[in-house]
Amino acid sequence: MRKILTLLLFLLPLFASAQQLIAHRGCIKDGYDFWLYVPEDYDPNEYSKPLILFLHGRTLCGDDLNIVRNYGCINAVERGVGIDALIVAPQAQGAWNPQKLHEVYEWVKTHYNINTRRFYVIGMSMGGYGTLDYAATYPNEVAAAMAMCGGATVKTLCGLNEVPLWIVHGTADAAVSVNCSQRVVDEMCACGDTSRLIFSKMKGVNHTRLARVFYLDQTYDWLFSHSLSDSARVANKSYTVTNVLLKDAYDNLEKKTNLKIIDNNTESNRKYYTVKKGDTLSKIAVENETTVSILCKLNKMKKTDKLRVGRKVRVK
Repeated sequence: MRKILTLLLFLLPLFASAQQLIAHRGCIKDGYDFWLYVPEDYDPNEYSKPLILFLHGRTLCGDDLNIVRNYGCINAVERGVGIDALIVAPQAQGAWNPQKLHEVYEWVKTHYNINTRRFYVIGMSMGGYGTLDYAATYPNEVAAAMAMCGGATVKTLCGLNEVPLWIVHGTADAAVSVNCSQRVVDEMCACGDTSRLIFSKMKGVNHTRLARVFYLDQTYDWLFSHSLSDSARVANKSYTVTNVLLKDAYDNLEKKTNLKIIDNNTESNRKYYTVKKGDTLSKIAVENETTVSILCKLNKMKKTDKLRVGRKVRVK
């Protein structure tokens, strides 16, 4: 018995290091690349976990997935905020597309044991637009949503009335006017019942300061207090965001030391193919179990580009 206890004590640190941050590239044809955070106690054979979809702002757009870790939910986890959920953080090249975001959600749902009754969306700036567009398009999928300093672009916003929704915007926002959120609220009012809506206008708060919301425990407590299983899907209005909370948001954060980062874009994990006479992109794609679109993305080339014999083409 003593030997067994000693072995268990030895293994505890290994179990504690199980939380992972995984970069997924090229998983979805013509879709978004994304980070996926998997908490340390996730066990697909035991019980499902909630899922949070984090949508970044315009400054994090591009093809360098690492910059998505600069702020937001993933950065909050890395800095020590305890979030008991899987987190998916895709990267956009431009405005968010609700349909392409839904493909990311479906991919995670297929590959991980998530609680589909507890799927949440949160974003800021362009990500606030993406949050509202997505929730309006798929209101029956989203348990709750939080949009900061954003707006909306989809034709109808009536779907938002079905979702517990918290919109936060600073009155001193010079990048995205608070009127953008006000227009969303006005359109929701025109659709009917807005009892599930919380609209917080924060006096004197500018655009960037709202990024601190991602580092508040209250943010995730509010999200997790909702579920699609709730019969009336009532919005929890017992939480608030104040200037004092924002001021203290970064206090007492301690960077995680047991977070394993898995990024297949590192040189050691890359795979290359040397072009031979008669090769085409489609032939190389089939031989390497990938797609032409992914090959073009990995090699920053076009489908019409000619292949020179001897060229090394990245296939993974």
